[in-house]
Amino acid sequence: MKVSSVVLALLSATAVSSRSLFGSSQNALVDEPKFPVPGKNPLNFCADPKDYILTVDFVDLVPNPPVPGEKLTIIANGTFSKDIDPGATVFLQVKYGLITLIKQEADLCDNLGQIDLSCPLKEGALSLVKEVDIPKQVPPGKYTVLADVNTVDKEKVTCMESTITFTRQ
Repeated sequence: MKVSSVVLALLSATAVSSRSLFGSSQNALVDEPKFPVPGKNPLNFCADPKDYILTVDFVDLVPNPPVPGEKLTIIANGTFSKDIDPGATVFLQVKYGLITLIKQEADLCDNLGQIDLSCPLKEGALSLVKEVDIPKQVPPGKYTVLADVNTVDKEKVTCMESTITFTRQ
């Protein structure tokens, strides 16, 4: 698995909505709390990020939302409260509608070269600027993405989720 595909999948998704499976415009009776990721993006943290090792200052996507056939620029800043050593994992799940396309856990450090980083990720500030091509042939539909990153000791580095709907062009 390429980390760039994880980053693209995660960062190119739009905000998760709590709508009915049947497309009703009514909100669910009980809305789960949202924890938006700071910046110009459609991302949400999976839970309150106060105990995450990675504090995200911002994540900006240009364009937002992503457009098939165009370059997506990802600009992100954050701070690690401790080193992330080899053995850290990322669990990635990508769904197209209700169909699971990807559901796998991978070694984070084995894949960081795809976004020009390497392990260990050192405590302190980190800035990332990455350009990725979004294929023109992205099938129209709703994509839901979850990326959950943990240290080798199962401490939560971060967890983000999002949904994007691509339309036919």
